[in-house]
Amino acid sequence: MFFRSCLLLKMSLFAAQSVAALLPAVNQLAARTAALAACAELTTLLGPSIVKSSGAEYEHAATNAWNLENSEYSPTCIVFPNTTTHVQVAMTAIYHAESDFAVQAGSHSAMKGWNTVQDGVLIIFSSMQNVAYDVAQDTIILEPGVHWHDAYASLEPHGVAPLGGRAGDIGMGLLLGGGLSWLSPSHGYAADMLKSVDVVLANGSLVTATAGNEHSDLFRALKGGGNRFGIATRYELYPVHTGTQENKTYFGGTILFDSNAEALLNATAKYVREVNDPNAGEFILMSFINAVAGNNISPLYFLWAFYKGSELPTEIFGDFLAIPSVFSQLGQLSYFELQETLGLANERGQIQHFGASALVGDETLYLNAFNLWNNFTTAHKEFFNMTTLAFTPIPESQIQAGLARGGNIIHAPHGQFAAVQIYEAFNSGITEIPLSVQTAIGQLIEGSVILFLDPQTSLTIDVFRIPPSPGLPLYLNECDPDQHVFESYGDYEMLKDIYAKYDPIRFNVRHCQGPVGL
Repeated sequence: MFFRSCLLLKMSLFAAQSVAALLPAVNQLAARTAALAACAELTTLLGPSIVKSSGAEYEHAATNAWNLENSEYSPTCIVFPNTTTHVQVAMTAIYHAESDFAVQAGSHSAMKGWNTVQDGVLIIFSSMQNVAYDVAQDTIILEPGVHWHDAYASLEPHGVAPLGGRAGDIGMGLLLGGGLSWLSPSHGYAADMLKSVDVVLANGSLVTATAGNEHSDLFRALKGGGNRFGIATRYELYPVHTGTQENKTYFGGTILFDSNAEALLNATAKYVREVNDPNAGEFILMSFINAVAGNNISPLYFLWAFYKGSELPTEIFGDFLAIPSVFSQLGQLSYFELQETLGLANERGQIQHFGASALVGDETLYLNAFNLWNNFTTAHKEFFNMTTLAFTPIPESQIQAGLARGGNIIHAPHGQFAAVQIYEAFNSGITEIPLSVQTAIGQLIEGSVILFLDPQTSLTIDVFRIPPSPGLPLYLNECDPDQHVFESYGDYEMLKDIYAKYDPIRFNVRHCQGPVGL
């Protein structure tokens, strides 16, 4: 009896292992079957001019994502909607077939799988790129396929601008991730300027969400909730009256340093901690860049600094201006010229990867982050052509401006901290992040604590990585796909409740890749 029981147990374990081994193949087959059904239905309903499974337009769309990792997926079909109705038809078919899907607006996501899909339906908004300014309502209307450079160029003759991306190639998905803009210190997160959003829900139904209608909870969740709550097909935004190109009301530009990292870090920490003037219109981006070529690492430290006025006041920017630079291009600018200083940032053909942190203005934290990032670059330099550690100040004025417009789901407890971006661009030819680098990235951004024996003192030392300062939110648009950004939000519990209301069967979470935590 004992031996028979042991034999049965072994057989059961073998069967379980066999099923587990087969499960990925079974799931892949199910996904492919569901996607084929959805694509066949969509081709019948929308026609081959909108739904494509092959051909030049399909190939270009499938391989044109900014992050190379997202250019190597092969969607079963791609839907190129011209109208919101097309999106509704697409989502209804996807929902009924239980197919996997993805949505691509500007294609600039660095998160693997968030804007494309293997064995599923890709909805891509390249045919929905209208930009309009309603003078009577004083609102901006944007379709989801617009890139920010095109939005700025279209709206500049009207003397208005949206709170949008700082690089021109970024798309409208920035709004759903909260969004950081050159104008954020005075006006809030980019999403705080939303007036209304048309959203196609998981089941294909269409709602318009505003701060004052029956979908006000959804409206709040969209301001930081990413792609989890539906597909935005129309954004209505409050504008900022920035003037035309003739109105050169800003002063600033780019300053390049190749040394003095500690002085720059100290100046950045002090700026983050102390500068908070919502009326002054000052804003900076401090980026520490390591350009990598073989065994050589060249430090390039860029400061982008701007002020609404005729100069960079020394009481605000003096610590930076006192540091010797190798290049400085400062002058009087229109807002349109200002927002072009970072360029398009549209280089493709390589893996792009982000990680996020958030730090209060503490010089020790900034120096620690810099040293760890530097060591990380050196340890894995054979894989990179560039790495970046960037600091975007989030002043209290930004948080208060958002609250004045009803708040957002991020619900930062206060300002005077920095959103920290950790970025890597990999060498051409690398099509997958090596496991050793992925492990190191996890240690760098997740706040791991590593214990090691100091050979000089024989003492055990705690080495802290770059965890966010307690209570601060991470920035969704610049995160690693595995980071639990939603859990860092002040209104995380509310976010979960709203998601359960609008997607009760959890379709989006089950069938579309995106932020974890719901």
